[in-house]
Amino acid sequence: MTLLTVEGLRVGYGKVEVLHGIDITVGAGEIVALLGSNGAGKTTTLRALSGLEPVRGGKVSLGGTNLVGVPAHKIAAMGLAHVPERRRLFAPLTVEENLKLGGYLMRDQTAELKRRIEAQYALFPRLLERRLQLAGTLSGGEQQMVAIARALILQPRLLVLDEPSMGLAPLVVRAIFGIVKRLRDEGMAVLLVEQNARQTLRIADRAYVLESGSMIVDGPASALAQDPRVQAAYLGGVAA
Repeated sequence: MTLLTVEGLRVGYGKVEVLHGIDITVGAGEIVALLGSNGAGKTTTLRALSGLEPVRGGKVSLGGTNLVGVPAHKIAAMGLAHVPERRRLFAPLTVEENLKLGGYLMRDQTAELKRRIEAQYALFPRLLERRLQLAGTLSGGEQQMVAIARALILQPRLLVLDEPSMGLAPLVVRAIFGIVKRLRDEGMAVLLVEQNARQTLRIADRAYVLESGSMIVDGPASALAQDPRVQAAYLGGVAA
């Protein structure tokens, strides 16, 4: 079943159009990767889906419900959670305080919010150990765990991840990608923007390649890993 549908999406800044009518679909329970070089428009795409950038044209729907023009906090309540590039945690607050802020839409449901935070501690045991530590003092990998856990508090239907491996050691990246796979296996849809194309194509079900605001190729991740254009641009000329 298709969960997210994007048709002819156009976004720009001032007189400059950044996205030139792109199409994306994400089905329930699948990982879809969005690949591309720096400046291709990947982050802009995610921000537009989340209501953080105005849409100039096209359609965006989640579960058949229109998202264009809907405020970001209402899109979050509708089931789209966005983990931004560079995490964007509240550094002076503790891990648990950051997680509580992820549940701001259910702040009056104290018992349920506590239960959901405990569920994130079960998914990320390291965070339980760090629950009273200031987020700004955590390692990069721990901060990424907090960012993902914070997004999961509202139990979204679609998790949007922007460069979750940025600046992380390979071992930590494998752990983060393992969590993403687990979420998919449990039925969550994931739209993943990543520079680490090789590892991304190993876990994704399908992928799109975005260049200069336009889609140049899409298909099953396994097929794109063998595509000469993708190999040359993102895999060092070697199949993933």
